[in-house]
Amino acid sequence: MAIAHQDPVDKAYRFYSEGTAAAGSQKFIQEFVDYKDRITGTKRFFDAKVKINTDGTASLVYCEDQTKAYNKSLKTGKVDVDAPSSDSYVLYRSLLRTGEQGVWITEKLTSQRGSAECRP
Repeated sequence: MAIAHQDPVDKAYRFYSEGTAAAGSQKFIQEFVDYKDRITGTKRFFDAKVKINTDGTASLVYCEDQTKAYNKSLKTGKVDVDAPSSDSYVLYRSLLRTGEQGVWITEKLTSQRGSAECRP
């Protein structure tokens, strides 16, 4: 939503993230705003694994398939349709904790583009 709205400090994602996760998301969104781009198409998330840690935090690991997701220029309307490649698959690892309102908050988020773990 933040990319679609071209708002790098969108309240929606900031409600669910803090710390380095929020900072990384803001930077990622800002790049789309700077280039006047957005995402179109479909992203598929799969193979989610959750582990509740003894300190009450949780680890979430999941994959993303971006083979049908593309950048679209807001200036020209042109969609950059790239052929799928190994880079179209991304592995995410995150650390979450429950916030004051009882909602899971992502504190740390890392990604690994081209992960063999996520490729078919």
